[in-house]
Amino acid sequence: MKPDFPRNITVGSAEDARDIAVRVRFGKTPGLVWLGGYRSDMIGTKAEALDQWAAKNEHACCRHDYSGHGESGGDFLYGTISRWLEESLTVFDAFCSEDNHVLVGSSMGGWIALRMVQELARRGQSNRLKALLLLAPAPDFTHELMKPKITDEQRNQMEEKGYLEELSEYSDEPNIFTKILFEDGDANRVMTNLMETGCPVHIIQGMKDPDVPYEHVMKLVTFLPEEQVTMTLVKDGDHRLSRNSDIELLLRTVSTLVGEGE
Repeated sequence: MKPDFPRNITVGSAEDARDIAVRVRFGKTPGLVWLGGYRSDMIGTKAEALDQWAAKNEHACCRHDYSGHGESGGDFLYGTISRWLEESLTVFDAFCSEDNHVLVGSSMGGWIALRMVQELARRGQSNRLKALLLLAPAPDFTHELMKPKITDEQRNQMEEKGYLEELSEYSDEPNIFTKILFEDGDANRVMTNLMETGCPVHIIQGMKDPDVPYEHVMKLVTFLPEEQVTMTLVKDGDHRLSRNSDIELLLRTVSTLVGEGE
């Protein structure tokens, strides 16, 4: 069993520089790459379960915290999809140089994963990916899920303060969504044209998810290649998908995607 090494990497320069915390487990490929959700961190239940699976099966595993999250530096209020995508690609390039990786994106991490697919394809590096595993994915959530529900009061708050606040079911602190996050989100939308992933995609989605309705994920599927997409619907599953049964499903799916379950 090879240890999980805490690392740090600087992304950006001058005033834009931020210190990104990374945990890397070296091992065989296919390697796992964890991409967390909005205000989540790399030591959450699902991320830890993936790392433990990787340790047990001697696979590589890489996870990091976006700027403004967890152990990383940077101001959360400056966070955007473009910024967190840049950090994720930098970590991927630095610690996942070999081909054959599985991107595991949870919630907003699913959006980051799909943008990584596009950027890697633009570079001609689609061969670096073996598969995508998306957990309650929330691509384009600012445009698709939030904008239609914004109240006049929230709109005024965003114009006056530069952000809006929303009660969180998962924390005593409110969720904060900035004006620049919405503007940048529009520039990073993926549910506009067919996405050629170049690799299989497996989606796990709870049907009782109050944050990302399964109808949103059904819409996402229409933008993915028909022959390479599999979806597992968890009838009583919520957004977190962190119950023991959910974790077991996650790990069974990972085993299949990396070939351990064949």
